[in-house]
Amino acid sequence: MRDLVEIGMGRTARRAYQLDDIEIVPSRRTRSSGNVSTAWQIDAYRFDLPLVTHPTDAIVSPDTAVAVGQLGGLGVLNAEGIWARHEDAEGALARITDAAERSLADDDPTALVRLLQELHAAPLRMDLVSKAIQTVRDSGVTVAARVSPQHAAELTPDLLAAGVEILVVQGTIVSAEHVVTDSPDVEPLNLKEFIADLDVPVVAGGVSDYRTAMHLMRTGAAGVIVGHGASPGVTSTDRVLGIGVPMATAIIDAAAARRDYLDETGGRYVHVLADGGVSVSGDIAKAIACGADAVMLGAPLAAAGEAPGKGLYWTSAAAHPSLPRSRVAAGPEYTVDLKTLLFGPSTDAEGVVNLFGALRRAMAKTGYSDLKEFQKVGLSIRG
Repeated sequence: MRDLVEIGMGRTARRAYQLDDIEIVPSRRTRSSGNVSTAWQIDAYRFDLPLVTHPTDAIVSPDTAVAVGQLGGLGVLNAEGIWARHEDAEGALARITDAAERSLADDDPTALVRLLQELHAAPLRMDLVSKAIQTVRDSGVTVAARVSPQHAAELTPDLLAAGVEILVVQGTIVSAEHVVTDSPDVEPLNLKEFIADLDVPVVAGGVSDYRTAMHLMRTGAAGVIVGHGASPGVTSTDRVLGIGVPMATAIIDAAAARRDYLDETGGRYVHVLADGGVSVSGDIAKAIACGADAVMLGAPLAAAGEAPGKGLYWTSAAAHPSLPRSRVAAGPEYTVDLKTLLFGPSTDAEGVVNLFGALRRAMAKTGYSDLKEFQKVGLSIRG
């Protein structure tokens, strides 16, 4: 039964929960963390870590996508980002880091967003996109790229020709049905027809409710992204649009849609990727416990020395030309290499280093040997 709360005369709202509101309940069994597997598979592609990078230039360059892939995760390039628009992408990113120092001195918090908008106003160049993809492909790791729903039909043929193996169609809020009445010449993206014409798995989102997740699953998507990359002090979708569902509830609802869709189709499994609300390693464990198959990490990876943002973090929504929904924020004050960030060892006691070593330990301490089993772990609500 849904927990409804009266918020005024004749109006109720559902009570929903963030990852911070829940705790994992230990079981009667424990096991060695050496006997735990964090592997998962989407279509024919297997990964040792339930890690997909949030597709932002702040943390993903072609080289870091390769590094993430070699460590067992999936790095997702932003096919509409700086690497796709500027031949000297590193120089463009250096402008951002230089501007960050000036904006602090000038107390101008909008300067960085203005710069991102300027950099993203440059035209897309498919030769640059192909070059970035080729760097990842030559390394032997799985190649994934993100496109917005608005440009998916236009860019996808070239992306597939360049070697993309997993396509991510991601916007702040994505639906299976998009209505256009003010631009009669614009044909809205029909995800079902779009996916049916492709030979590669498509991951689509973000969504935050059962019904929309179910609709996206029915389009043929191999994975559904839950959330919109929410990160404290970075994203502002809730402030700008007033839209949002706490992540624990959103993940659980999408997992329920996955279960019902599995029954509806007689066995077709759609993966749920949690994008947002993850700040520390315990949040990763809670997201999996709520039903996610993998997490899309953004801000926590800004601490990696290999991150092209050099400690800064933003999402692609920061560069929206008329309604940005992300700030450029300073990341952690410490820097570690990517391998240590993911696997340790750590001298930090707050869960910001050894992110996936901690997940393995959480699974071991509650007695579960793989991710699918861990999705059945007991949960409790704080206070």
